Amino acid sequence: MPFLNEILKHRSLSIVGLEKNTGKTVCLNYILARLNQMGVECAVTSIGVDGEQTDAVYGSAKPEITLYERMLFITSEKHYRQRQLVSEITAVDPRRTSLGRLVTARVICGGKVLLSGAASTGMLRSQIEEFGRQHVPLTIVDGALSRLSLASPTVTEAMVLATGAAVSPNISQLISKTRYVCRLIALDEVEPTLQQQLSPIEKGLWGIGSDGEVHDLELQSVFLLGKKECNIFRFGTTLFAAGAVSDHLLKYLASQKNISDIRLIVRDFTKLFVSPEVYADYCRRGGQLQVLQRSNLVAVCLNPTSPQGYNLHSETACAALSEALQLPVYDVRKVKGS
Repeated sequence: MPFLNEILKHRSLSIVGLEKNTGKTVCLNYILARLNQMGVECAVTSIGVDGEQTDAVYGSAKPEITLYERMLFITSEKHYRQRQLVSEITAVDPRRTSLGRLVTARVICGGKVLLSGAASTGMLRSQIEEFGRQHVPLTIVDGALSRLSLASPTVTEAMVLATGAAVSPNISQLISKTRYVCRLIALDEVEPTLQQQLSPIEKGLWGIGSDGEVHDLELQSVFLLGKKECNIFRFGTTLFAAGAVSDHLLKYLASQKNISDIRLIVRDFTKLFVSPEVYADYCRRGGQLQVLQRSNLVAVCLNPTSPQGYNLHSETACAALSEALQLPVYDVRKVKGS
């Protein structure tokens, strides 16, 4: 797959699914097998639990995670004891999760493993940084469920998006849902000067004046918009929302007479919790939406089957998605030797 070369341009990668059972583990196993063939050293971890043999919801069989000689991995004490490979411990994190301390180990003889990693994205970032200090060229994070927060550029440099029949067995709906997320991922970045100014801000709604000055609008919650006297445009029509953005804020902005002049900046696409309909209405009315950091989508992978028994025709679905997204879409199970 061509995206392997793109992955190797980055130091960290997240594999994220639009829904559960979209083939994240299959995709991870494909990437790990190829990296092993290429002789590339890497580290692997997860947020939550991944690699279990049976789906906890549907009871169906799931692919286990296969690691190869010299790969590093992080998992909890509980699941480290259950590993089906030979490894040596290189570190034990004193911080505890619900499954015990986190163990870092290097594979001596390859096999299967259950990954249960960091309990927060902050802990995950520190693990990636530590692997970087050890000169590990690539750290891969496999996300449990549909944790899009892993794909934040503040956590990993690049991402692979997994989609498929579990999102919708209807090809039109599958395209619509996947295309919407890809549009958010591809939002334009702000100019570098403004990016530097806004990056340290962690919460609140802020106004940016025409002179570039950043002002705290002192609004405790965006849900107070329209309920109190608060002119959020007193410094200009460019706004920065440091935290999560919901339908409420976009609806409020879309209702303004000067909507075509409004530019809303968010930290990255993972902070947007907005419905496709509200987002489309905001854009149709002329509102602008930008991010401080754009996520780097290196590949979209498709799982044509769902645990409910629905099956899409792989080649047809991949071709339709690829045309709609204007991106290559891969079914990694179709690759010879994967």
